[in-house]
Amino acid sequence: MVESRLLAALILLGFLISASQSLRFELQSGHTKCIVEDMKANAMTVGKYSVVNPDEGQPLPPSHKLTVRVTSSHGNSHHYSELVESGHFAFAAVEAGDYMACFWAPDHKPQITLTIEFDWKTGVAAKDWSNVAKKGSVDVMELELKKLFDTVTSIHEEMTYLREREAEMQDLNTATNSKMAYLSLLSLFLCLSVAGLQWWHLKTFFQKKKLI
Repeated sequence: MVESRLLAALILLGFLISASQSLRFELQSGHTKCIVEDMKANAMTVGKYSVVNPDEGQPLPPSHKLTVRVTSSHGNSHHYSELVESGHFAFAAVEAGDYMACFWAPDHKPQITLTIEFDWKTGVAAKDWSNVAKKGSVDVMELELKKLFDTVTSIHEEMTYLREREAEMQDLNTATNSKMAYLSLLSLFLCLSVAGLQWWHLKTFFQKKKLI
């Protein structure tokens, strides 16, 4: 009884914290749609995409093609496929940051709308646990414990990554506040200088006119 509850809790925990995007969206010909995923360095990611056939049982129309590119926040390309019906990618993130998967449908007259299925997984969710079970010959409980261990490791790495990003943002805020304080003092100095010059000019003018 206890083991079954533990197993259920582990499975639920795995589902709750898995980093995965599975979605279906529409894309008009001649347009581009991008999806962004924030990833930490050395994180594994896998993705697969396909154009949904509008007429089941019939061949996919030749016009239903798309071009896909996956790039990092630094502009490095990790995947590129041109005019394909489906495809997949898998890589380890070299640098931390936002990774962007962009889908482009070639222009077509009259305009058509493609329906695309896209499944993008990162971190623990990107690991093929079925192969792990086959290779290791482990039972269900042991497999779930392996998942939990990798999940906890992933959470720890994610927290470390978030702390690093927080420290970077704090440094940026401190630098920005210092610059704003410097600019405020400079603006005050300029205002006082202009006011002093205006006072001196008016005083000189009235003295010449012998008004004071």
